Amino acid sequence: MANTNMLEDLFKTVTKRFNGDEPEPAVPMFKCPRCGISTPQKKMTELGKVCPNCKYHARLTAAERIAITADADSFEEFYADLCSADPLEFPGYAEKVTELQAKTGLNDAVVTGKCTIKGSPAMLLVMDSRFMMASMGSVAGEKITRTFEYAAEHKLPVVAFTASGGARMQEGIISLMQMAKTSAAVQMHSEAGQLYITVMTDPTTGGVTASFASLGDIIIAEPKVLIGFAGRRVIEGTIKQHLPDDFQLAEFQLEHGYVDMIVHRKKMRSTLSHLLKLHGYAAQPKKQEEC
Repeated sequence: MANTNMLEDLFKTVTKRFNGDEPEPAVPMFKCPRCGISTPQKKMTELGKVCPNCKYHARLTAAERIAITADADSFEEFYADLCSADPLEFPGYAEKVTELQAKTGLNDAVVTGKCTIKGSPAMLLVMDSRFMMASMGSVAGEKITRTFEYAAEHKLPVVAFTASGGARMQEGIISLMQMAKTSAAVQMHSEAGQLYITVMTDPTTGGVTASFASLGDIIIAEPKVLIGFAGRRVIEGTIKQHLPDDFQLAEFQLEHGYVDMIVHRKKMRSTLSHLLKLHGYAAQPKKQEEC
């Protein structure tokens, strides 16, 4: 009897599919957090993860960002083996880090290294929001600090793509210390006479905004991205006022002088190259081999 029922169910399923009654598998969609319009994921990928309706620039992985910024095969990763400890023995923290390392292929939330951008040398610093919302713990702070120290020593500019929820609460005060640590490294790099360009991507918030992300000589933002410190509801609850709809978006920050320019993703590489060359980081001519 059981076998008969199973065969009947199978027959009904096949019949539905044959007659077109079975619904088609859902197409993966991306719903824009700015305009609310949904776009097929495949289309979003073709557009470089830019919303075709409102031009919101969706989040990229560190690997995707490096691929569209650095010259082919020029990126050399630094400090890749650094991994977070668990100084507070925070419940579940070590397991979460291990899980994310396996899922993302990263040891922590920041990827740093040396590259060229249209021939101009630079140190690249890229935050990846897939890893605990790119929160800044001891390892992220250490990698950022070492990047600025190396750049100062070797007279190189730094280009930082920021995307973070802020400090990593699982590391407590050690995480908060990274704000001062990274800011001091930026100051040392500046005193060495080198250029620092910040590119704020979605989202750049919390302790990262309150430290090295806001210290760039030139601050660029991608369109429609979120930039701020505290969250909107926290601010409204504190000041008891309704904030503008575009509050903390890149366009609002540009209007109020917080960022210097907004650059579309497809023009970012050329813009960075132009700025680097303007500040004297021109591509070095290749040495000709002696006959």
